[in-house]
Amino acid sequence: MNFLIDKQVLAYLRLVHGTFNTIVFALIVYQGTLGYRIRKARLAGIPAGGINRRHRKNGPVLVVLGIAGFFAGVVLVYLDQKHLLKYPLHFINGALISSALVGMFLISKRIRAADTQWRTVHYRLGISTIVLYVIQLFLGLDILL
Repeated sequence: MNFLIDKQVLAYLRLVHGTFNTIVFALIVYQGTLGYRIRKARLAGIPAGGINRRHRKNGPVLVVLGIAGFFAGVVLVYLDQKHLLKYPLHFINGALISSALVGMFLISKRIRAADTQWRTVHYRLGISTIVLYVIQLFLGLDILL
């Protein structure tokens, strides 16, 4: 397939991709703060209330948004460069973020009331995801600028 897309349109789409993923990153940081507040409340023996519900409701949506951002980037690079590994570090880091998001989602399904093992894994994977997103933002800025 040979798609003819104007370079100017691709430049705008790159900006949209970066902006979208920056917003997803901000939402994931917010999700992390909710999770941290839940963790603190649980360790203190205080009910977390509505925070718990919000955290559980937002999680799957953020996983889908994060993966969509990754695939949008893959499509953009393919349309522009005709091969996926033009920016290998950005690609690999994005794939790691997507994998971490899916992993957190799957692990969250295993969390039970008294079980702290899966909570700890979920927590650590969440922190890792945020760190990977920060790295990804800098890699993306290096590509754009």
